[in-house]
Amino acid sequence: MNAIIRGKPDNLDAVGERFERARLAQPVFLNSVPKAGTHLIRNIMRMFVAPEQHWRREYIQHALLTRSRDAFQLDQPMISWGHLLFSDEAAVAVRDVRHIVLVRDPYDWVLARARFYLSDEFQGTLNHIKNGGATVEDVIMMMILGAHGRVPDLRDIFTMNAIAWMGSKAVIVRYEDIVDNLKDLGSKRAEAFFSGLLEDCGLALPTDWRDRVEAGADPRESRTARENLKVTVEMPTTLSDIHKRVVDFHAPGLRSLLGYA
Repeated sequence: MNAIIRGKPDNLDAVGERFERARLAQPVFLNSVPKAGTHLIRNIMRMFVAPEQHWRREYIQHALLTRSRDAFQLDQPMISWGHLLFSDEAAVAVRDVRHIVLVRDPYDWVLARARFYLSDEFQGTLNHIKNGGATVEDVIMMMILGAHGRVPDLRDIFTMNAIAWMGSKAVIVRYEDIVDNLKDLGSKRAEAFFSGLLEDCGLALPTDWRDRVEAGADPRESRTARENLKVTVEMPTTLSDIHKRVVDFHAPGLRSLLGYA
């Protein structure tokens, strides 16, 4: 899928300067299902890792893996991010990397994906569906079942970007758990959650972790955050019952396997 994502760069490099950030001893890769909250987890972690260890070249994907392999060098550890589907080449590349895989409830993911495809920020193969070119209901069906010859379906995306990694040493993190703990940062539960996330990345929890998380999670610094997408049609806030049933028909057992049912 060829696409251009519009939007101005964030200001988090400058924001992060107020924090003393740790150096990684081992490469970290923040992998994710596309539209599962990649910017959120990436921006939070940028507040904890030394800036010279941020991989800035590109989002790592299967098609770019050959030129992105130096993101995973053991002697020059970096924190990188992307949407790397499971393959033999990918398994070899991330073998010695701390690997986080971010997932999202497929019901909510369908709406997030539809919202993105209908936004001004996305320019690509489905531009003709925007501005009422196709009904919202039909666009949602495209997000579940795919658009023939243009975009992959839900089952294929989740299978190769998440489920296939579940049998490896990758750590599965749910987008909803990040959001829930962001809403309750003063709690011991949130402290335990972010402490665990940092530990999975090889880092200790600093005393000012709440300030760092809040800074990184600021939606004003994410060009793909829901509130920053310009969508010219009215989108539902929850998936309809029929669309939920289509998700369950198309990918039976998926939500349960990811821990959502």
